[in-house]
Amino acid sequence: MKHDTLYAIGEALIDFLPDRSGCAFKDVSSFSPALGGAPANVCGAFCRLGGKSELITQLGNDPFGHKIAEELAAYGVGTEHICFTDEANTSLAFVSLAADGERTFSFYRSPAADMLLGPGQVHREWFRDAFALHFCSVSLGDTPMKHAHEAAIRYAREAGAIISFDPNLRFTLWPDKEALRRVVRDFLPTAHILKISDEELEFITGTSDIEMALPQLMTGNVQLLLFTCGRRGAWAFTRNVRAFSPAAVTRAVDTTGAGDAFTGSFLHCLRMAGVTADTLADMSEETLKTCLAFSNCYCGASVQRRGALVSYPTAADMNELFHGI
Repeated sequence: MKHDTLYAIGEALIDFLPDRSGCAFKDVSSFSPALGGAPANVCGAFCRLGGKSELITQLGNDPFGHKIAEELAAYGVGTEHICFTDEANTSLAFVSLAADGERTFSFYRSPAADMLLGPGQVHREWFRDAFALHFCSVSLGDTPMKHAHEAAIRYAREAGAIISFDPNLRFTLWPDKEALRRVVRDFLPTAHILKISDEELEFITGTSDIEMALPQLMTGNVQLLLFTCGRRGAWAFTRNVRAFSPAAVTRAVDTTGAGDAFTGSFLHCLRMAGVTADTLADMSEETLKTCLAFSNCYCGASVQRRGALVSYPTAADMNELFHGI
């Protein structure tokens, strides 16, 4: 069986985007709903570039949940492993935008449907065609969904898939910040690929110096570290080589989902290059640079429109954009 499907587990939600930027929540007069949630976004980016993806989550049996499932299917994301429940509502996130496109979130998910997905709802046979499994930290609180993640990681690893982890820290969801730090550090060694931003580095490692942090991050199963620095570009580190690519020069309108665009497009590059869990550690500097440049370009294009998945370029778009660099 061909291992070409990206699986992601975690939250899918509705982002309510403000009608204008550069103001506080209290000054926003209206919000527009848009599909969101980091795992869903990563699946969407992978699909927009021609890949095959499947999202593992649970939605409320409510209008927002059905809207999410329908929109994911319209973007080509597989919905076969999405469950619905009457026990809780679909997650919602209200977003405010600063003048430079940076976001502030206010979440409604206590609890939400995705948090109640249990390990018994995740099945080993799903991962027989898995190229990779991606997850974040939003759904790693003390809920059934944390244990669903553990099951999915175990099954994906048994299938030979790449395990990808982006902590994607959302502090407002964690009253106990130390609990967030512990769970990130607990799950970090289970991944082959770790993607973190410069804004997250010190919280996770205790230092803002990536060189000093590397021994803490390149641990356990981690073979590849992606370190994104916004306008200062992105680095990739393996135990053998490192690579850097400058960021695309662009004016950001909305950075919602930008990190997910980077991750989804980078995973797409790895699949196209034929990289597997067994060959990650042997990637050349040239291949890493190419993948970083592609993902920086993809990310740069995505922030020029409002919303996450809706702003992601297609494969045809990238054929024009990337070769024009």
